[in-house]
Amino acid sequence: MVEEVSNKQIIFKDYINGFPKESDMILKTSTIKLKVPEGCNDAVLVKNLYLSCDPYMRSRMSKLDDNYVPIFTPGSPIMGYGVAKVVDSSSPNFKKGDLIWGMTGWEDYSLIKSTEGLFKIHCTDVPLSYYTGILGMPGMSAYVGFNEISSPKQGETVFISAASGAVGQLVGQFAKLLGCYVVGSAGTQDKVNLLKSKFGFDDAFNYKEEADLNAALKRYFPQGIDIYFENVGGKMLEAVLLNMKLNGRIATCGMISQYNLDEEEGVRNLFVIITKQIRMQGFLVFHHYSLYPKFMDFILPLIKQGKIAYVEDVDEGLESAPAALIGLFSGRNVGKQVVRVAYE
Repeated sequence: MVEEVSNKQIIFKDYINGFPKESDMILKTSTIKLKVPEGCNDAVLVKNLYLSCDPYMRSRMSKLDDNYVPIFTPGSPIMGYGVAKVVDSSSPNFKKGDLIWGMTGWEDYSLIKSTEGLFKIHCTDVPLSYYTGILGMPGMSAYVGFNEISSPKQGETVFISAASGAVGQLVGQFAKLLGCYVVGSAGTQDKVNLLKSKFGFDDAFNYKEEADLNAALKRYFPQGIDIYFENVGGKMLEAVLLNMKLNGRIATCGMISQYNLDEEEGVRNLFVIITKQIRMQGFLVFHHYSLYPKFMDFILPLIKQGKIAYVEDVDEGLESAPAALIGLFSGRNVGKQVVRVAYE
């Protein structure tokens, strides 16, 4: 007889405008059978261990016809990246007991009906939660955006906005390992201190304390910026454009300042993209997952040798997930925001 267990879930209530609230997500308990149903030929049933809270999830909460990722379905569990253990499988690529990371549900157990996009975890001598961050999608975002998109060279000047987040903290360290001059911005003095003391940035500043972002960037980059790793958009991007060097590069990873606005802000100073011959390129990390083995060869030795510092902000229990996600948009988290659902 197939075992049936209770299954707590975080249900998406309905599409929203403006700033999301915890009440837009509902805790519900249902039941689930711990076996892949007949007829599902490439599926896994998993026990979720860690869930990742990421800024891109905000766009999935709005009814957008042309969204770059599928929007959430009202009445169904929130979906996001996570780390899980396989309970049952009909896939030739995964077996019971395997650890995986990839897209899963915000619930105790998830039936994943296609294993495309799931990654088997082979290295377990690092914390499993790392596969929601430094060894998962955010780590890949940092690697692709800096190493592949930005074409960095030793000695160049690099600016990173939202620099203490899951992606920014890694970009800064990759740049320092290459011998670049690195400055980051963040929203609290504690985060600024973290950038300089733990992550080894050459300097950092609290953007909330700067009345004139253009003047601030001129202080830190008197000769200009070669590479800007963009996580914020809006007024920050306007100021950065004025301070880019000739032939500078902008890797556009995110624009968190715009996600909760009813109407996105217009950006001035775009003409300098022409006059300074700036290359500004956006990227979606899941189009670059073929580079994951190359990325792992790059990052694992750095972790094991202690050459990369990494900070997580871990909340306990599925019930804490809505508050953890909402906290991203007010800067509550320090480092990568993770929710621990269960122990292995």
